[in-house]
Amino acid sequence: MKHLLKAAFVVTMLVFFCTSCEPQKTSEIGSSTPGLAVTEEAPVQTQLQGVSSEPEPQPVVPEAVPETEKVKPEPQPPAAKPATRPVPAKAAPKQELPESRPDLGSDSVAVTVNGVDITQGQLQQELKPQLDRMAAQAQKLPPQFLDSFKKRLGQQAMEKMIVEILLDQQVKGQGIVVSEEQVNAHIKEMIAKQGLSIEDFTELVKASGQDLDEVKQRLRKGIGYQEVMRRQFGDKINITEDQAREYYSQNHAQYQKPEQVRASHILIKPDTSDPNIDPNEAKAHARATAEGLLKQIKDGADFGELAKKYSACPSSQRGGDLNFFSREQMVPPFANAAFALEVGQVSDVVETEFGYHIIKLTDRKPATTQTFEQAKAEILEMLGNKKQAEIAQQYIESLKAGATITYHDPSLQSQE
Repeated sequence: MKHLLKAAFVVTMLVFFCTSCEPQKTSEIGSSTPGLAVTEEAPVQTQLQGVSSEPEPQPVVPEAVPETEKVKPEPQPPAAKPATRPVPAKAAPKQELPESRPDLGSDSVAVTVNGVDITQGQLQQELKPQLDRMAAQAQKLPPQFLDSFKKRLGQQAMEKMIVEILLDQQVKGQGIVVSEEQVNAHIKEMIAKQGLSIEDFTELVKASGQDLDEVKQRLRKGIGYQEVMRRQFGDKINITEDQAREYYSQNHAQYQKPEQVRASHILIKPDTSDPNIDPNEAKAHARATAEGLLKQIKDGADFGELAKKYSACPSSQRGGDLNFFSREQMVPPFANAAFALEVGQVSDVVETEFGYHIIKLTDRKPATTQTFEQAKAEILEMLGNKKQAEIAQQYIESLKAGATITYHDPSLQSQE
């Protein structure tokens, strides 16, 4: 059963991204470009972003409130007032559901899949979130590169839409119906693995610029795809202990775990919501606020309570707790400060690109090496997931080969 759940995420990955990637547990902090339900290892934050975004490898950094999340209307400790009244950040535009891709002004048919038309307007709606994100960088790119990149994005988006139609047809043809109870159970399992409450989950949905119905609808589609793939796997997934042991021997360094620490932090971000505020003054105000909080902590104030009240970070709900992390998972200024602390010690104010942090070290784990027996279950699961991904990709290719796909716009047909 566990393998089937994992396979579901592999299928969702193939459908929503049409790329391959290894499951990895990305730290919650600093995740900014994830896609919906890529793997169960991925944190809930990762699973809430729009389905049309492509995952890009990024260094994990101290947690910061997404730019779309409004600052909590909490009282601030005494500090110099900013030049103007802060203005809450605007929420990100909502992603449209795959079933409802509104025409953006063009009724011309781009591609027909088994009699189902995909219009240029629907394609542009699919591309819009990515094009909006790259707009600021586009000005710095050579026109020839930009045209080529947009063409590639268009081909990838069209590939995703084609595969989604093919799988939707399989779900319908096989009589698969996903109930509301199944969707709710999936959400509960997903957030339980991350130690979140339903209230936390709802807030994360809002912070991602979506609403709960949108997320549920995408999950419903993904669960339907899971069932299609479950019927394909049958008894084809059979990973032996010898295969797992061989993988362990060939990747021994992978099971050498570096030193880890557990820390809580309070993040104070400079207020940049108003372009009329001098950035240097905003930074000075944020530092002064952090210094004031540090003084309160040294005078005996409860670190966790101050984090809940003032930290501009999703971890504030947990009193600033970031759980365990390695040095490489954090940006250098944060990592250097955290790893230099003794358990129970609080740092001075630490500046990073995200703002000003006060860090409290709560635990430490020495570097270790997992034995094969300790890693066996994880390896068996990983190899099973890899096999499922291969079967899923083969199945999708077979659906495409058996479909009638007409490209009315030849530029959208990938040559790969």
